Amino acid sequence: MNVETFLQQRRPAWARMETLLGTLRRSPQALSAQELEEFGRLYRAATSDLALAQRDFPQQPVTQYLNGLVGGAHAALYRGEPLRWRRVKEFYARRFPQLYRKLLPYTAAAFLLFLLPALVAFFAVWADAGRIYLFEGPEIAPLVDQVERGELWTEIEPAVRSAASSMILTNNIQVMFLTFAGGMTAGLLTAWVMISNGMHLGAVFGLLQVHGLTAGLAEFVVAHGFIELSVIFLAGGCGLYIGDGLLRPGLLSRQAVLSECVRLPNTATLGCVPLLVLAGFIDAFRSPRS
Repeated sequence: MNVETFLQQRRPAWARMETLLGTLRRSPQALSAQELEEFGRLYRAATSDLALAQRDFPQQPVTQYLNGLVGGAHAALYRGEPLRWRRVKEFYARRFPQLYRKLLPYTAAAFLLFLLPALVAFFAVWADAGRIYLFEGPEIAPLVDQVERGELWTEIEPAVRSAASSMILTNNIQVMFLTFAGGMTAGLLTAWVMISNGMHLGAVFGLLQVHGLTAGLAEFVVAHGFIELSVIFLAGGCGLYIGDGLLRPGLLSRQAVLSECVRLPNTATLGCVPLLVLAGFIDAFRSPRS
């Protein structure tokens, strides 16, 4: 078969396929069931035509044309379902709470890993302010000097609030993903992140308690703190969930368990990102206001 005969025989089918493809790109619902079935047949035929053209007419323009036609049809047929607000609403109304409840025992464990060290550090520093250096190291000295003068560090200038918001939410998201990814170490890194953050927060509040400034910091963090800490506890629960699966794989291989265990917490963690963005905006723009 020469290229002229090939074009004469197959061009009507390609033209029809182009027409259906244009309609499919504009609105998939515009095609009837019969037209969708016809488009599928034309697509399969076009892929065969492309293979034939690549073999017999590799340098001819028809080969390049068919390659573009088949590529466009493939993208239209196998594209993912578009994101719809209804799906987002359904996720946060039903799917996300279900994930949260399933992870609740691990989230509670992450909360205790945070709370208990926070209480120990708080009462230890409250009893002796010098112990702040045991928890925070010598680099905390400038902050200690500021607190001893009766000053807090929570006022954010209006001119830098946008940059502060970006920095805060980026840091929060990084901490969340670090806590989640810590599950790959059998939960050890996750546990350390929860314990160390609890100690840091408890030690700072203990120092403020010594100097009567606890209420001032509490007023600043209360607006965003509940969102922020709840998300961190959930991320910690996700990490512990993965770690538990690696430590207790049962009859499955650890590779199979890891593949299965990551799905649920991965969805839950991604669902938390908008909450941390909200907390970052509150932290930078709302919390500094009197």
